[in-house]
Amino acid sequence: MATELVDVATGRKQADLVVRGGRWVNVHSGEIVPGTDIAVCGGRFAYCGPDASHAIGDGTIVVEAEGRYLVPGLCDAHMHVESGMVTVTEFCRAVIPHGTTSMFIDPHEIANVLGLPGVRLMHDEALAMPINVYVQMPSCVPSAPGLENAGAQLSVADVEEAMGWENIVGLGEVMNFPGVAANDPVMAGEIAVTLRAGKTVGGHYASPDLGLPFHGYVAGGPEDDHEGTRAEDAIARVRLGMKAMLRLGSAWYDVAAQVKAITEGGIDPRNFILCTDDSHSGTLVREGHMDRVVRHAIQQGLKPITAIQMATLNAAQHFRLDREIGSIAPGRLADFLIVSDLPCMKIDAVYARGVRLAGGGRLEAEIPAHDYPASAKNTVRLGKRLTAADFDIAAPAGANKVRARVIGVIENQAPTRALEADLPVENGLVAMDRANDVCQIALVERHRGTGGVTNAFVSGFGYKDDCAIASSVAHDSHHIIVVGTNKQDMALAVNRLGEVGGGVVLYSKGRELALVEMPVAGLMSSERAEVVAEKAEKLVEAMRAMGCTLNNAYMQHSLLALVVIPELRISDVGLIDVRSFERVEVLV
Repeated sequence: MATELVDVATGRKQADLVVRGGRWVNVHSGEIVPGTDIAVCGGRFAYCGPDASHAIGDGTIVVEAEGRYLVPGLCDAHMHVESGMVTVTEFCRAVIPHGTTSMFIDPHEIANVLGLPGVRLMHDEALAMPINVYVQMPSCVPSAPGLENAGAQLSVADVEEAMGWENIVGLGEVMNFPGVAANDPVMAGEIAVTLRAGKTVGGHYASPDLGLPFHGYVAGGPEDDHEGTRAEDAIARVRLGMKAMLRLGSAWYDVAAQVKAITEGGIDPRNFILCTDDSHSGTLVREGHMDRVVRHAIQQGLKPITAIQMATLNAAQHFRLDREIGSIAPGRLADFLIVSDLPCMKIDAVYARGVRLAGGGRLEAEIPAHDYPASAKNTVRLGKRLTAADFDIAAPAGANKVRARVIGVIENQAPTRALEADLPVENGLVAMDRANDVCQIALVERHRGTGGVTNAFVSGFGYKDDCAIASSVAHDSHHIIVVGTNKQDMALAVNRLGEVGGGVVLYSKGRELALVEMPVAGLMSSERAEVVAEKAEKLVEAMRAMGCTLNNAYMQHSLLALVVIPELRISDVGLIDVRSFERVEVLV
């Protein structure tokens, strides 16, 4: 291949594609170079310079850039396809028009349901895509051993096996940060086999404590982290040699605070990377993907070239793939965008491997639909039909009021607060307090059909009417989470998910108001992204009608079982205080 690129660059062979007269956004030099032509051969850049006329022949496709910007294809350095509610194929269909040509996916959602075979299914689907979908091997399944029980478990041997797969580029976010700091043998073993394979170890340090536990975690091997929410978090990570990943997902708005480390603190941006982490289908279809993140970063005061570096070259270098992706330069894959407005990221055309895939915000390429085998479906096993009584919380004998621990939702952030509230007792049962925004939450076991239900309380959704929303997407162990103000609706919602094989559903006063079916592992729909987005929008509207004003409340809902992010979470084991990593009682 290299000899053909040399021949095109020197004029001995015609190019497949030449784009003339563009403004070259050069992420290596930090310049925007006017009057640039690029020549492509065999899906790779062969020539980038002032005049590619020597590479034009009878069979060359010639595109006039007319002074528009030539931008490297955007990279999402950390994300979970399952959060889009769709398969890898449908996710790609949704994001290609927004300029994403490389994604680094961590399929730990499907791993928690189906184990290593589930990871392999997504790995193989990713290989068939017309863009670069690299896979990180999930590291923590379950995410917090002893505090939750997932549908599967992954071992050091599983990780070592996966490191030999064609499309595995590293270890996914190591969420068990106390385990790393304590030299847990499983965590240490997984990191060791990854490093021996010469691949990248992803991080996930979800604690504000930047003292000795943090230093121990970094010493253990994780090379990046996306869990920072403050400028000091980003600075601490970069100073210790990590990459600070700043995320803007559907519900996580962590760029604005952390980018001040660069814009106000003067920290070198070369070790900062942009990512999304979790984006649902509605965001992808209506607002965008990495173009949205770059646009937002520019609005926070970054120079356009810097924001683009953080979404291209910086990511590529981090994963040791900068000879393949991340820039417009000879030898790299010809993934690029033609952009008419750089600060606004107005993308006129998207090319991947030298082929035009989208233009004017619309997908032009044909990407065949992908179906999952039967083994990946029918994974919601309740063991019984639930009734309202399954959500009863008994009060101490003779009490007319109790003090209860309450999970406090924080808008636009993944962490929660550990709150307490005085709740009334009615007929021997602890009651909700709708007037003070305290409603009930339950986690229903769905992998082994045990019929187990964990009950607790949550605040922050603002529901004012009788309702319940249930989801089989419940990071990371993916049991069913149901939040409601009415126990009858809670039972109906959970039972409905058992009938359809998973998804998310909202009931009010016995009526189904919205349903997004996700039969693939109870996590993904196989329908088109735009169809799923329409159903998801109906869900959001129904939640608003019930009084919920949170931005992207469904994403907040789906993380309430994530027992590796402080402060208070729910699992099949019970209510978990993530500050101490201990099970606590609902009643104080």
